[in-house]
Amino acid sequence: MSRICELTGKARQVGCNVSHANNKTKRIFLPNLQNVTLLSDGLERSFKFRVSTHGLRSVEHNGGLDNWLLKASDEKLSTRALKVKRELKKKLAA
Repeated sequence: MSRICELTGKARQVGCNVSHANNKTKRIFLPNLQNVTLLSDGLERSFKFRVSTHGLRSVEHNGGLDNWLLKASDEKLSTRALKVKRELKKKLAA
């Protein structure tokens, strides 16, 4: 399973460990991913996502999953999140 946030697209970053003697060795920085269940008010059901804690704070700041999905660009969303976004748009249009 890839270490990518399903809502923000945040992924691993590459950097270096730097010792006191200034020796540099490659390392990776992983996002803090959590398995969460988010409720959709428009669809009246819940969805499970693998989201970074930064992404979770952003969702809460924007007023919930529905508002976040409608504002988010499609490039950053996972295929599962895009499917939920399409369902939500269809429900709101009806």
